[in-house]
Amino acid sequence: MNKAEKEYKISYKTYYNKRLKKSCFHNKLVHPLYIQVIFDRISIVFKSYYFELFSKPKYAIRVSGEIFAPDIKQIISEEKALIDFIINKNQQSFSLDIFKKEYTFYSKDLLDTLERDFSNYLYTFFYDDGLPFLAEIFRQGALVSDPYKIIQDMKKALDPKLYKKLIDNSFHYAPPYLSLYAFTERFKANHLISLTVMEWLQPKTQEAFIRFFKKEYPHYNITETFEKIQHG
Repeated sequence: MNKAEKEYKISYKTYYNKRLKKSCFHNKLVHPLYIQVIFDRISIVFKSYYFELFSKPKYAIRVSGEIFAPDIKQIISEEKALIDFIINKNQQSFSLDIFKKEYTFYSKDLLDTLERDFSNYLYTFFYDDGLPFLAEIFRQGALVSDPYKIIQDMKKALDPKLYKKLIDNSFHYAPPYLSLYAFTERFKANHLISLTVMEWLQPKTQEAFIRFFKKEYPHYNITETFEKIQHG
């Protein structure tokens, strides 16, 4: 076997980086989760994207003063699924540079990515409707809660006409956060509420989303929504 045909071994591990100070993970101090990938005896080390993501306050559910936080074991499982996907995808042309670029791309959570612009839409909607203080509450509340969950409570509190206007306008002036979140909550029941680029690009996921959207939002444009997600 010549050098060009040589097969290089790829290995990786997730681990708590005990060289660094513990950080707060939903009221618990833990060492940050890191990943090491080794290829051809060269390694790269970087912080877990999922650990960063699910450390955000909005992912902790508070019930009667008790906090139910994401399970780090489940976060590690998500990391392993992503890493295995990237390695298998690039068996013939693997490099650490390719791995890091694809990790950054495929790990991105679409809900988290769309959330800021959707929160900005909520702020503008209520401000323009003459409710500037409520607009500010939405902006601050989005720091600790998913806007989707806030909207669910608003359905009970708002005048029905105003709520309908809020939803109708969101399909024209906001990113498709609401429909994608509702789908993810159904699609990934009992799992961490996130939808990565890796998951979204699977044909079965997109087909399931189209079926879900047509059933739950029959009066809205699926083609326009789908294109917004694809180019978001």
